[in-house]
Amino acid sequence: MKKIFLLLLISCAAVTTVFSQEFYRRDHRYVDTATFMIWASPTFSMQAPFGKGYLASTFNFNYNVGLDLTMKTRSNWTIDLTFNYMFGSKIRKRPEEILGDMAFYPISDTLPAVIFNGAGNNAVVLAYEGRYWYFGATVGKIFAFNRWENSGFWLKLSAGYFGHKIHFTDPENWFPQIDQEKYRLGYDQRSSGIALNQFFGYMFMQRRRVLSFYAGIELWQIFSKPNRGYIFVGDYAGPTADLPRKFSGLVGVKVGWILPFYEKKRVTTFYTF
Repeated sequence: MKKIFLLLLISCAAVTTVFSQEFYRRDHRYVDTATFMIWASPTFSMQAPFGKGYLASTFNFNYNVGLDLTMKTRSNWTIDLTFNYMFGSKIRKRPEEILGDMAFYPISDTLPAVIFNGAGNNAVVLAYEGRYWYFGATVGKIFAFNRWENSGFWLKLSAGYFGHKIHFTDPENWFPQIDQEKYRLGYDQRSSGIALNQFFGYMFMQRRRVLSFYAGIELWQIFSKPNRGYIFVGDYAGPTADLPRKFSGLVGVKVGWILPFYEKKRVTTFYTF
């Protein structure tokens, strides 16, 4: 985990250096004075889990797309409303820990056992992956320097609601237990709870605002517990009401593109004679 984090930090620093140099090769008379702004940001992240909670013990590396709505004050404080949808996470658990005895059932004369995830097979009999979602609010601060006062290192702290579950795909309808809503709820191991998030990166606010974006490292702390009422198989089989909340973490890199909605112009240009 330390090696992964170090690699992410080095990558972020390299990108920051390249684009910082690009800023200062432009017209030195131009001053991007800090101003009030509102923008939307489509985002993309890649994340790795850690810890011993329900998420970390079930899922592996994931992808994350989201949308942030941000308001930035003249003093470079930011407030965000955030939505994230995470997908593509492979399952750490063995098939029998997810489906119980169904993992060993023959399903046809040509398919003597269940095929999971389509690995090494042309046809997927049953596929599954991790799906997460998050709603939250964020407070941040951009620490600017030089003349690009809307740009700088961006620190954000967020809190909100986080949910995660196993998503099944059964294209040939081999598994009625999975296809029927009332039974599937006992297998998807859905959990939810409070989550905290920290982001540290660099905001590249270009003179042409629509070309602006940011990149950095984010860290999640998730405190979740199963909320389906009952789990059919696995270590937590049985009623879920008395199960404790457990900690899982995510660490990864995040990039966002700035789509400006509103800006109160305060741009100053100095002239020399």
